[in-house]
Amino acid sequence: MTATVWWTIAGCTVVTAIIKGIGPVALGGRDVPPRLTGVITLMAPALLAALVVTSTFATGDRWHVGAHTVGVAVGGVVLLRRGPLIVAVVLAVAVTAGLRAIT
Repeated sequence: MTATVWWTIAGCTVVTAIIKGIGPVALGGRDVPPRLTGVITLMAPALLAALVVTSTFATGDRWHVGAHTVGVAVGGVVLLRRGPLIVAVVLAVAVTAGLRAIT
């Protein structure tokens, strides 16, 4: 890897450490208000959902629905109907592979 890549990695490391340290320094030993705790708790699932939606519907710089989107939808329906996770994954893979084979 080039020196630029390593400097970028080092810079990201330093910035991440600073950002992580800002919270405890700003609070100064005080407790986080309950309302803020609720927001913080919901941030991780919201970010994960955004990543899933982006990777499901986006390819490069375009948004579209393809075989993988239908597979994710099938897996989601199985999970919504309280099916086992392994069944949802297997069905999603099977549907995606089947659609890719016929298109």
